[in-house]
Amino acid sequence: MTPFFALVARDIRLATRAGGSAMLAIAFFAAMCAIVPLGVGADLKLLARIAGGVLWVAAVLAALLSLDRLFQLDFDDGSLDAIALGPLSLESVSAAKIFAHWLTTGLPLTVLSPLLALLFNMPPQGYVALVVSLALGTPSVSAIGAIGAGLTLAVRRGGLILPLLVMPLIVPAVIFGSGAVLAAIEGLPSAAMGLLAAFSLGAVLLSPFATAAALRLNLAA
Repeated sequence: MTPFFALVARDIRLATRAGGSAMLAIAFFAAMCAIVPLGVGADLKLLARIAGGVLWVAAVLAALLSLDRLFQLDFDDGSLDAIALGPLSLESVSAAKIFAHWLTTGLPLTVLSPLLALLFNMPPQGYVALVVSLALGTPSVSAIGAIGAGLTLAVRRGGLILPLLVMPLIVPAVIFGSGAVLAAIEGLPSAAMGLLAAFSLGAVLLSPFATAAALRLNLAA
């Protein structure tokens, strides 16, 4: 196993073990999606219309829950220093951790979303758009979140600041993702899916370099 995939496998084990961040994110996603229909009421047309937006916001918030642990545990116990001295560059380390975070949060949330969409009376034509948009957009959440996690690494109680830094940057993904789902439900043409794919690709390609720069800044301090 190459060092890159060894690091990915290690982070997946840490995230999925008892008390890990993966189950917390999934539980939060399911709970939020179950509570919203109770608050909105029994208007099935309204629930179907807001389904894409609610599911997208819930997925983003669920992913944010685990971002503060992306580097923090390794930083606290000194593992991050050892990893930085290993065969992988910090850019590759950042990419591995982003990939592992998406596999343990973004992918499970994407797979679970059609089941939770039943609570919103989503029309059949919206399910494909929902899954595709989350599959395309959640990598950008992990990528942008990694930058925030790197910047707040040495900040006391940085987990409270991290969402404030990351959420404004993730707004385009939420807009494009929920817009693509709504357009599919209403049967209207939309460029939202293409814009979402372009935004996510740009975030994934640029994030390892920005995250590595943030890590170097904190490790050198």
